[in-house]
Amino acid sequence: MTRQKPADIRRRLYEILEQGSVGDRTGDIVGRALVLLIFINLTAVVLESVPALAARYGVWFKVIEFASLIVFTVEYLLRLWVTVEHAPYRHLKPGMARFKYATSAGGIVDLLAILPFWFAFILPDEFRVILAFRIVRFLKIARYSPAMRSLLDVLYSERRALFGCIVILFGATLMAVALAHLVEREAQPDKFGTIPDAMWWAIVTLGTIGYGDVVPVTVAGKLVAGVTIFLGLVMIALPVGIIASGFAEEVHRRDFVVTWGMVARVPLFAELDASEIAEVMRLLRAQQVEPGGAIARRGDPAHSMYFVAAGEVEIELPQERVRLGVGHFFGEVAVLRRARRSANVTAVSRTSLLVLDAHDLRALMERDARIAAHVHEVARTRLGRELVTRSGDLITEELEDAERAPPPAAGRT
Repeated sequence: MTRQKPADIRRRLYEILEQGSVGDRTGDIVGRALVLLIFINLTAVVLESVPALAARYGVWFKVIEFASLIVFTVEYLLRLWVTVEHAPYRHLKPGMARFKYATSAGGIVDLLAILPFWFAFILPDEFRVILAFRIVRFLKIARYSPAMRSLLDVLYSERRALFGCIVILFGATLMAVALAHLVEREAQPDKFGTIPDAMWWAIVTLGTIGYGDVVPVTVAGKLVAGVTIFLGLVMIALPVGIIASGFAEEVHRRDFVVTWGMVARVPLFAELDASEIAEVMRLLRAQQVEPGGAIARRGDPAHSMYFVAAGEVEIELPQERVRLGVGHFFGEVAVLRRARRSANVTAVSRTSLLVLDAHDLRALMERDARIAAHVHEVARTRLGRELVTRSGDLITEELEDAERAPPPAAGRT
């Protein structure tokens, strides 16, 4: 039995922790287990704040905390060790690479999730209040949630615009405070007698909260309050609009990149330039399949090829079963010639597919001679020698069936 080198072990641990390989079952299990532990930990924090539950289940809460602390500490130390495998840090010395990780946003969150709580065990009881900050572990979810990562990316990329909104809001607050102080100071000296006293009213009003504990009583004060409320609606809508727009663009950009990568890795399209791949992408349509749902059946006419955008599918071949995950494709021959399916394809889990219909691609090839020439060239070099592979290419078997079977009857799909 070959003994693994430390570098190989480190690389494997990096792939597991960072879920670097598509379809890596171990990485998926570890990632889901850590997410589950985070939610269990946060639930325990919330329930422990209830005195009756804390008195009854205090031992269990401590067990959950200690187990979580051990796991998160091991995770942090392992991430610190394997960070030299991270692509941006590979050119750095190990010490510098680990320093970069430790001072990154993710590294700081990982450290804050464990360090204060080790100190809490040795501090006096009056300082154990820091255990309430276990809620910071929620931020670790960002590592496993594309949506949260996208939101954080948006906040960072739009930081200048958001800072501008804060400056504008601060200026509007000062203007509202100054006007309210001028018109209300005689009527309500205890609430509007000074600008600092009136600041609370302006903040609450501009924030569109309106607690009602401080309200203008003069006609001029009410007029100022009405204008302030209107400005508050604008001020709140401005950053919300910026974040919403940026989030939508980020999601669209990520989906575009993922789709581009899936299309570009198909041998038929690998040599196309950017504009040609974009034309192919416009032809894709989305399809959702529930677990156990049939995507293709052996013997049916083949009229589309499929890209797995999310989930997993299983291809039932005569000799084996092949599972394909995100980024894989199958049914490529359907866009080249009339054939019949050589295998049954079913969804293992809820699956999102991108479908390219043969007639759409043929229409594109008729419009663009360059794409047509390239597709035909690839077909001549590949059809008849490719094997069924785990990337999802079913060309050979489908082609053999197509040669033996008669063409599908008119009107069949």
